[in-house]
Amino acid sequence: MTQLLAARAGEITPAMRRVAEKEGVTPEFVRQGVAAGTIVIPANINHQNLDPVGFGRGLRTKVNANIGTSTGFPDPARELEKLQVVQSAGADAVMDLSTGGDIDLGRRQIIRASRLPVGTVPVYQAFLENRAKRGNMLTMSAADLFEVIERHCADGADFITVHCGITLEVLKRLKNQPRLTDIVSRGGSFLTAWMLHHGQENPLYEQYDRLLEICLKHDVTLSLGDGLRPGCLADATDRPQLQELIILGELTDRARAAGVQVMVEGPGHVPLDQIAANVQVQKTLCQGAPFYVLGPLVTDIAPGYDHITAAIGGAVAAAAGADFLCYVTPAEHLGLPTLEDVREGIMACRLAAHAADIAKGVPGALEWDRQMSAARKALDWDKQTALALDPRKAARFRQERNPDGHEACTMCGDYCAMKIVGQYLGKASAGC
Repeated sequence: MTQLLAARAGEITPAMRRVAEKEGVTPEFVRQGVAAGTIVIPANINHQNLDPVGFGRGLRTKVNANIGTSTGFPDPARELEKLQVVQSAGADAVMDLSTGGDIDLGRRQIIRASRLPVGTVPVYQAFLENRAKRGNMLTMSAADLFEVIERHCADGADFITVHCGITLEVLKRLKNQPRLTDIVSRGGSFLTAWMLHHGQENPLYEQYDRLLEICLKHDVTLSLGDGLRPGCLADATDRPQLQELIILGELTDRARAAGVQVMVEGPGHVPLDQIAANVQVQKTLCQGAPFYVLGPLVTDIAPGYDHITAAIGGAVAAAAGADFLCYVTPAEHLGLPTLEDVREGIMACRLAAHAADIAKGVPGALEWDRQMSAARKALDWDKQTALALDPRKAARFRQERNPDGHEACTMCGDYCAMKIVGQYLGKASAGC
């Protein structure tokens, strides 16, 4: 029985109880959200060491980190190091986007080592295996694709990104409304090339019921991918993107009817003033399904700083109702991220998520800030460090830039504003 079917039957599963405990809400609140489809708990029955996480309405905004090999860096050991950074930096989920080396081995190692929900994109491996075997990835058959999907689910992937909304009809709209950057989704580009080469419908759309059967068997959450997400501001919120989203809304209904949990992925590169509208349209068309967004990036001009452009967009999106943010690292658009890039990307994304949680009134969000303010007032540096989003970085900055035993920081030195005013308000004994 999947989490969704259990919730509809009135059963509170151990996973629901654990999510409720971590979120500070009641187990019944979680059960009702799962039953309605506004909360998902990606929890594959084959993922043995999973600490369940909930995504959706009324819960803390979650953060995903992408890792994975490439043809240039095929060593899975490197990605296991990144996984340790992902977990220590406070991400809520991780996706293995591997395209190089032994993809099966790397995925299985990541799932075994991860206490976080693990997502994958099976279509990558399906196409790449056909290229390796037959010299041309377009030789892939529907049977090949579903065999790889089954393999990922049997290995314990908790959620899978599947680009089911790219149809021949949608591609007609793409041809009729040319884009500046066309298709930037890797999975979306693979499927588009396959469909146009063969003149056949997307097998993930045409055989959607077959996909649902596999997910039902392993209790895998579908993450309906946005293969036509905009890759630049000029392409945002166009007809192909919205047509795909309409189809994803219909597929959301079918997944829920089959007892399969589902969330929906979103853009992409979006101007700041269009983000809230994008979230509202998704929530309306997809009946409140959890919304998983990449960024959104609010400008195209910041290579090296795209973790910041994504954090700006992510905060706006989450405040408007998005539930799950995919991190972007400083290396986005430039190359595979380093360990430090991964950490920086996670921290920027967590910052965006927390800012949105304050705006949404998520339990405990504002209290964290109140405690930090009290620690600053008291010049309690140890507590400030412990409460910091990134305690490691805060401790390093404090140690490197302030003399030992110095009460204030070197920004103000002897002229700490709170300390000066505190003396006149009779609060000097508190420190500042």
